[in-house]
Amino acid sequence: MSANTGVWLEDLTWPEAKARFEAGMPVVIPIGAASKAHGPHLPLKTDALTARALAQKLIERLPLIAAPVVGFGFYPAFTSFAGSQHLSAATFKALLTELVGNLRGHGVKRIVLLNTGVSTEKPIDEVAAGATDLLVLHMRGLGAAADRLLDVPEGGHADERETSVMLALEPRSVRMDRLALDGPFEKTGATGDPTQAGAFKGERILAARVDDMVAAITKRWPD
Repeated sequence: MSANTGVWLEDLTWPEAKARFEAGMPVVIPIGAASKAHGPHLPLKTDALTARALAQKLIERLPLIAAPVVGFGFYPAFTSFAGSQHLSAATFKALLTELVGNLRGHGVKRIVLLNTGVSTEKPIDEVAAGATDLLVLHMRGLGAAADRLLDVPEGGHADERETSVMLALEPRSVRMDRLALDGPFEKTGATGDPTQAGAFKGERILAARVDDMVAAITKRWPD
C-alpha cells in the first residue's frame, strides 16, 4: 500500500497511519447521517452513503486519508420522523472537536471536514472558526456545474438531486413506487420533485462535486 495514494484510515495499521501523518497527508472527515429521514422513497442511510462515496472518490484523486464517516449530527427538522437519529448542536460540536483533537494529537496538521448536511453547517463552521489547519467543504456548495441537468432544481431534501445521487450509488435502495410525494415536508420528510431523478444525473452531480472538492483542497494546500 503506497504512502502516496489515498486510503481509508480504517484500512491502515497504526504504524502505517503514523507514517502517513508524519508525512503530512491531509485527513478528510466525512460527515453524513447514518439514520435520517429522506422521504418515503430513500433509505435513512442516504447521507452516510453519500458521504462515504464522496470520500472514496476523493481518495481516488488525491493522496488523502479518509477517516470513518461521522454518522450522527445536528438534525432538528427530522426528530419527528421514525428512525431519525439526532444530537444537540452542543453534543455534535463536542464530538467533532474531540475527533479533530485526536487527529491533531497524532500529528495531523491538515484536516478537511466534508459535510453532507444543511443544519450541520453552522455547528461545523463554529468548530472550525479561526482554525488554520481545517478546511470545511459543505456539500450544498459543491457541484453547481451539474445543475444544468436538473429539470426541477428547487427542493433541497430527497429531491431530484439527492434521489439521482442515490440512483447512481445504490439504485436498489430507492423505492421507485414512492417517488411521487403526497404532501408537504412535515408529512413526507422530503421537498422538491424526485420523479425527475435519474442515475446519469446522479453520476454527473457526484463528479462535479468531486471536481470542486479537489479544486478547493489543492488551492488550500498546493503541495
